[in-house]
Amino acid sequence: MGRIIAWASTTVTMLVLLFGYHTSTSSTVAGQVADTVISSGTVAGSGSGSGATTSGGTSGSSGSSSAGSSGSGSSGSGSSGSASQVTGDTVQTRYGPVQVQLSVNGGTIDSVSVLQYPSGDPRSSQISTYALPVLADETVSAQSASIDMVSGATFTSAGYVQSLQSALDQAGL
Repeated sequence: MGRIIAWASTTVTMLVLLFGYHTSTSSTVAGQVADTVISSGTVAGSGSGSGATTSGGTSGSSGSSSAGSSGSGSSGSGSSGSASQVTGDTVQTRYGPVQVQLSVNGGTIDSVSVLQYPSGDPRSSQISTYALPVLADETVSAQSASIDMVSGATFTSAGYVQSLQSALDQAGL
């Protein structure tokens, strides 16, 4: 009889703990981080590989159409004398292609646009929405490809760094 009471009380305790555990929702965090990308770069295009490679930073077929209003002012065909756009190689990752475009002015990186990124399924889109603004901010801060990877976005981060290094090599930085 004592074992049955111990088993029942343990089971009830475990159920209370299980249903009492609150998980965080990542939708608000992803929205806040997506707004961050506008300050240092833009996310443009999609991971479909259809070539959404516009130089103005406008969105191709992704849901980030507000990204065309980057705060740098140097996106486009080059509004200042020595500003240039340098596009890195397209890097194929396990979840889709990644391609980076840099706006370089006077030997410094002004902004980063991500032309292609993994977006073939909802989880890849969620990861890209979170990771790419962080990577773009790190790039502008570090002014190099020596940036930290984003936890949970290992493949996207690795593809980003490879495309970034390709763009930096083309720019001579």
